[in-house]
Amino acid sequence: MKYRSTRGQVKDYTFEEAVMTGLAPDGGLFIPQSIPQLPANWQQNWSNYTFQQLATEILSLYIDESEIPREDLKNLVEKSYSTFRSKDVTPVAKVHDGLHVLELFHGPTFAFKDVALQFVGNLFEYFLERRNRKETNGQTHRLTVVGATSGDTGSAAIYGLRNKKNVSVFILHPNGRVSPIQEAQMTTVLDANVHNFSVEGTFDDCQDIVKTLFGNKEFNDRHHLGAVNSINWARILAQTVYYFQAYFSLLRTLNTSDVKFNFSVPTGNFGDVLAGYYAYRMGLPANKLLIATNENDILYRFFASHAYEKQTGPEGGVKATLSPAMDILVSSNFERLLWYLARESDSESNDDKAGETVAGWMQELKQNGVFRVSDQVVLKAREIFDAARVTDKETLDTIRDFYDKYHYVLDPHTSVGVHAAEQIMKRDNVKTNEVFICLATAHPAKFSEAVEESLKTASGFDFGKDVLPTEFHGLLEKERRVTYIERADPKLVMNAIEKELHDEGISF
Repeated sequence: MKYRSTRGQVKDYTFEEAVMTGLAPDGGLFIPQSIPQLPANWQQNWSNYTFQQLATEILSLYIDESEIPREDLKNLVEKSYSTFRSKDVTPVAKVHDGLHVLELFHGPTFAFKDVALQFVGNLFEYFLERRNRKETNGQTHRLTVVGATSGDTGSAAIYGLRNKKNVSVFILHPNGRVSPIQEAQMTTVLDANVHNFSVEGTFDDCQDIVKTLFGNKEFNDRHHLGAVNSINWARILAQTVYYFQAYFSLLRTLNTSDVKFNFSVPTGNFGDVLAGYYAYRMGLPANKLLIATNENDILYRFFASHAYEKQTGPEGGVKATLSPAMDILVSSNFERLLWYLARESDSESNDDKAGETVAGWMQELKQNGVFRVSDQVVLKAREIFDAARVTDKETLDTIRDFYDKYHYVLDPHTSVGVHAAEQIMKRDNVKTNEVFICLATAHPAKFSEAVEESLKTASGFDFGKDVLPTEFHGLLEKERRVTYIERADPKLVMNAIEKELHDEGISF
């Protein structure tokens, strides 16, 4: 299996090269040169597999054994998911008939991004150790991981990379725009190789800085940058596994195969729902992938207007909401889907032409803040995708409603996904043989302000007893280490990175 860039100028990268490079040199994102199909009899053969067994089978379709021998891959998978609190890794909970919640928050930082970043951290260490074993001139291969976070990516990356050999990790978060628990999870990790930057600006500012650093060849060559944001292909690949886990889990529970599976995914940067798209393209029998957005709704508006357009207004168009991990102006991973839409909506297109089309769209977006696509492109997307928009009020109301009716506590992001699913169920008059699986992307304790606001008058509710994990007790009072960056300036960040590396004792 080889990998190519969505913008057409980079081809034939190995899996290792794609993972260790992160962002393609032409500014695009890596995608597999073809999407593998599931093996014959997969439904029967995999029906009782554990999450780890499913992961080994699915990942091996994208990773040649010549790159990672199967036994090594199995060991990487086992190591990555040994840190999870649930034996199922990502268990499915039934809330009511027709609606289930896929709980993705049982990893070390209580967020869905642990599923991918525990694996990615071990991948980085595996590749670096192998390169250093082969090195004959005494040079040590290192990686400087740089990532932007609106909350959960940062802590998940830090917990996946803390104390990893020959890896330094730098996480940029927007100052004052992540939840107190999220900030504490990041900044209280005091390992020498972990560095947190609090940037005056928005998440999109942080993400733009990261992309600028990757595009700076001199800086990249000097420090060997690695990516943990979902621009890194390995993150998307790892996340495909829980779609299969949910599918088999529900088949066993429902004891019938006569059911249509829909997935509702709270969506900011489009990585989580994109993983579902790859699962679908491989052969998973999904009926609908629902893109659930908050009021930062560029993806919802795309389906309505056929235009991918940045919002304008105060604070650069980004609205601060109760689901801050989704407060994103531009969804980076949407570029991956656009490549497939460009390739398959035009009978005269080919791989190279699709890359040219995507590069043109991205240039229009950069210059004008908008690009438009044909009706055929949106029709192709609608073959599997739908979209819904959820307000803060609807988010709070849904948290309260689900607690009152089912005694199930949703975090605000999961509430967005659940409310979106209920919108579509009502709109389409969903039949009894259809189910919606809503992806629960974070534990409700990570967003205490929204949960407590919604449930402050709920009978019998006690946040400390009903929600707060023991791991969070005293977290806000722990010692912290964080560097403040006074404005969203790539030069300031580059200087701060080099200072921290120097203090770490790393020469460059």
